[in-house]
Amino acid sequence: MTNETHSPAVRTQRATVQRFTSSFHAYWKYKYLTLLFLPAIVYYVVFHYIPIYGVIIAFKSYKFSLGIWGSPWIGLEHFRDLFAVPSFWQVFRNTLLISSYKFVFGFPIPIVFALLLNEIRQAYFKRFVQTVSYFPHFLSWVVLAGMAIAFLSPSSGPVNLVLQALGMKPIYFLGNPEWFRTVLVASDIWKELGWSTIVYLAAIAGVNPELYEAATVDGAGRFQRVWSVTLPAMTPVITIMLIFAVGRLISDDFDQVYNLLNPAVLGVGDVLGTYTYRMGLVNMEYSFATAVGLFRNLIAFALILAANYIAKKINDYGLW
Repeated sequence: MTNETHSPAVRTQRATVQRFTSSFHAYWKYKYLTLLFLPAIVYYVVFHYIPIYGVIIAFKSYKFSLGIWGSPWIGLEHFRDLFAVPSFWQVFRNTLLISSYKFVFGFPIPIVFALLLNEIRQAYFKRFVQTVSYFPHFLSWVVLAGMAIAFLSPSSGPVNLVLQALGMKPIYFLGNPEWFRTVLVASDIWKELGWSTIVYLAAIAGVNPELYEAATVDGAGRFQRVWSVTLPAMTPVITIMLIFAVGRLISDDFDQVYNLLNPAVLGVGDVLGTYTYRMGLVNMEYSFATAVGLFRNLIAFALILAANYIAKKINDYGLW
């Protein structure tokens, strides 16, 4: 047997072939289950991966008549224009502020809500609370925006009627720059609270009951059991959700902002999503709008990488 047979390159190649063969046999063994993934795979390939080639519009002076490939290449000109436009930095600041508020106030609330739900002993009441909290997630922002406009109306909204009954002046929440971001954050928390809680409740359900019994025997109270048993068991899930939340700091909920935004609060509510829509579809500056979207996605990707690296260093949990 020659030395080439024992060389690292040959061993690596053989190991790769063996892994591929074993994976192929596993997929073939469960081929009918694998077929269930095909619709999802086709969806992501057609609607998420194939359109990626469109990002080259950001580096071209796109003309609809010439098509993507026929339009002239201009390199980084749109990105230079992007950084030179004062309105972009205002929109960028609004996006970071609104997303940061949603992160600071919206991320811990589902965790606390899941812990509170887990402590409820009446099953019927627990199911009722879960159903009520989940329901807004299944409504579109078109419906919820209409509800918000009606409830917060300065003339006939229930909120302002209560304020007037208490001797206070009505507030135009959706037309006041001082209140608009608060409305965005509060409505987002209300809509996603119950749905976000599902993940944490699933993590709590996986806790071994014997751990609670042992803590009770040791004299731990209810709060101590939550702090010493429940929260440590939720740490991996919390870490993963935290990484995703950090990646969304540069993102925004276009549907929410677009349906609630109005000219009176454009200075504090205009975000990258609405800015991209206005530049691309309204002003038909397709290349510039694509550059804005690509810039945002690159920052989001960098944030996810940084959050995952820090999480791995702190508690050894991460996405990879």
